[in-house]
Amino acid sequence: MKLKQLESFLGEIQQFSNPKVELEQYPTGPHIASRMLYTAENSFGDVSGKIVADLGCGCGTLGAAAALLGAEHVTGIDIDPESLEIASSNAEYLELEMDLVQCDVKNLVLRGQVFDTIVMNPPFGTRRKGADMEFLSAALKLASKAVYSLHKTSTRDHIKRAALRDYGAQSAEVLCELRYDVPQLYKFHKRKEVNIAVDLWRFVPRSPQENGV
Repeated sequence: MKLKQLESFLGEIQQFSNPKVELEQYPTGPHIASRMLYTAENSFGDVSGKIVADLGCGCGTLGAAAALLGAEHVTGIDIDPESLEIASSNAEYLELEMDLVQCDVKNLVLRGQVFDTIVMNPPFGTRRKGADMEFLSAALKLASKAVYSLHKTSTRDHIKRAALRDYGAQSAEVLCELRYDVPQLYKFHKRKEVNIAVDLWRFVPRSPQENGV
């Protein structure tokens, strides 16, 4: 599937109707989502035929992109039941198979590296400090091949240090810097739209043997 075609499909899906500020719910737009998954597949072969999870899946945009690019199985995980309902209707609309699980990422207990690849656009940690790191920590325990994640460019040094030192990543690489369009969703937003510089990261987890498990 070509990049433009993928972006077009993702542009058709429904986004948050009633976003929750405490969960930092912002839509992952089709422009960023398509490039994130297209890069994962075409540069690294991490999507097609792989077991993929979308942590904090929201309306399911990244998971849908993975399914469209030929993932063998896609699981979307989110704490918010309303978001999962939207993700379910989006998957149905695009005629995609996706398993959806309601769970707080902090409480996610699975047996080891059960996914090949994890894709996610976690909270930036602006409303609740450390929320982004909880997602990264969980993802690096659950993925065997790669974790793709978006984080504010301003946190680049902190993200790399934590991933390599604290969360057992074998490598942590910024693939590109993107502009994330944050629309005016909440009352405290003064402007119609804000552009935030974000990094698209690719983390490679260590195997359980390398971690001494």
